[in-house]
Amino acid sequence: MPLRAKGLLLGHRGSPRATRENTLGSFRAALEAGLDGVELDVQRTQDGVLVVHHDFELEGVAISGLSWAELAARAPWVPRLEQVFELYEEFPRAYLNLELKSQPPSSDGRESDLARALAAWPQRERAWISSFDPLALIRLGKAGVDVPMALLYTQPEVLELLPCLPVGGVHPHFSLLTSAQVAEFKAQGLFVVTWTVNDQATAKRLFEWGVDGVIGDLPQELLAARG
Repeated sequence: MPLRAKGLLLGHRGSPRATRENTLGSFRAALEAGLDGVELDVQRTQDGVLVVHHDFELEGVAISGLSWAELAARAPWVPRLEQVFELYEEFPRAYLNLELKSQPPSSDGRESDLARALAAWPQRERAWISSFDPLALIRLGKAGVDVPMALLYTQPEVLELLPCLPVGGVHPHFSLLTSAQVAEFKAQGLFVVTWTVNDQATAKRLFEWGVDGVIGDLPQELLAARG
């Protein structure tokens, strides 16, 4: 994972308080505000196009059941992942956390599609993948993805799976962390990025504990925490 001396500040789906989340405008707003990068959600259309959207459904219809053309007609604000890569050419120092959305246990091939998309992106050293789905992380590893990966979680019990997963980091909700827990993760050689942090005091405390990055909705709160 790419690191800064004082930790990474990432916009949660861009800058969602400024404009519609998970859009090119939201990502631009976060980066222009001075954040180090953004976190976004990756889905796959029926015809294999990787797109950025949080929910599995759009107006009651599964994104995985729509073609790209159908999705674009219904929601023209939803970007393709390749458009995000193009935007990043304007921000050569920015980082990108891709959360792969999946519905276990089955797969529609999105892991292989994401691995190929990243392999074709020259600036992929600025990216890493996270997912709540351990099976998706395993499939990503088998697909040969060559960027770091992290396990997202809200239930600590899932940490028992860490030795079986091809990950180098964890992405817990900030409420699950203690200074001792962060120290334990660091002793295991894991990077720690936490979410969703929206106040300066909490972000500052987390950095004091040693987390590698925080994800939040409010760029100015995050920037103030780092000083």
